[in-house]
Order: sequence, then structure tokens, then C-alpha cells
Amino acid sequence: MREFLWDLDGTLLDTYPAMVQAFQKAVAELGGTIPADTTYQLMRQQSVGYAERMVAAQYGWDWHDLRAGYQRWEPQLQHAPAAFAGAQAVLEKVIAVGGHNYLMTHRDESAQAYLQRAGLAQYFTDAVTAAQPFPRKPDPAALNYLLNKHQVDCQRAVMVGDRNLDIDAGHNAGIAGYLFDIDRLITVTSAPEVQVTDLNDLLTFVD
Repeated sequence: MREFLWDLDGTLLDTYPAMVQAFQKAVAELGGTIPADTTYQLMRQQSVGYAERMVAAQYGWDWHDLRAGYQRWEPQLQHAPAAFAGAQAVLEKVIAVGGHNYLMTHRDESAQAYLQRAGLAQYFTDAVTAAQPFPRKPDPAALNYLLNKHQVDCQRAVMVGDRNLDIDAGHNAGIAGYLFDIDRLITVTSAPEVQVTDLNDLLTFVD
């Protein structure tokens, strides 16, 4: 593979610590409590939106109120998330073999700033963020946009992410999917072509 489409949160950058803290603060503001490990598992195994709806339902809240609190806290706590080990090495090798890296994230334009701070922004050819009105993964619309815009050879393309919905999105777009499950939390339902716990293990698949 040499055309890599990347998820951001939990795949390239370790944004989850601040995300968990923000969620806990939002829950506390509404009068509830939730352990950090429970929050992390809900986000990793499902999504932030799923966690918002589930916790709000448990307390009888309007989930929009929980989301508002989370969206207020998260940018304050998310300063300079670190890149996962191996992220830069894989991005560099993709470029070295004549390939391209693309970003597909539901995060807003802060994604670009975080990549810049982590020293990874220069490896990307293009990106889709929340600023563009694409439906959420596993809908393939955003991936199809990048694939078509850059005339990507789908036989050499792969979506890399840390959740089933990332892999499902790749498959829905007609490309492979590589799952990065660093702590083996995911109950895998998406049939990824490759599954790793260390991004460095993807180096052998770049050619």
C-alpha cells in the first residue's frame, strides 16, 4: 500500500486523555459522575456521540446539554496531543515510496494545528475535517471525495483507524482497512485486512 487515509484521534495522535477529562467535567457539571476508564472504553469502542447519548439517558438528561459541556471543555484541555510511536515513521515511508497521506477526521480545523504541533502536518497531501459537510463514518462520502479528487488507485489505498467504523468506512469506499488497537479494547466486527497494536508494525505494508 502507498495511499494512506488516516483517522486522527486515537490513531495518529493520543487525544483521548484530554477527551476523557473533558467528558468527565461535562458530566460533573450536570451533577453526575463517570469513571475515566468507563469513559475511555465508551469512546474507543463506540464514539463520543454514543457516550453522550448513553450517559445522558442513564441520568435522564438531554444529551445536547452534555455535548455542549464536552465541546466547551475539550478545546481547553487539548493542548498538544502527542503522536503515537511509529506515526511519523509510517508517514515518512509512505512519502518515501512515492505515496500520499490524507487525513479524514470528524474533528474541526484544530486537527491541523495539532498535527503541526506534533511535527506531522508536512506529510499530508490533503485533509477532510468537520469543516466540510460530509456525513460521519462509516459513510464513505468523505473518503470517496479524497479518492476521487486525487485519482487514487484504490488497489493501493487503505484507511487506517482505531475503531470499527473507520475500517467499515474504508470498506464502504472500496479500499482496505487497517485497525490500530493499541490496548486491544475493540471487539472487532469490521474484518480489517491488518490489525496492529503498534503503528511501527505497519511499516512492512508500505511499498
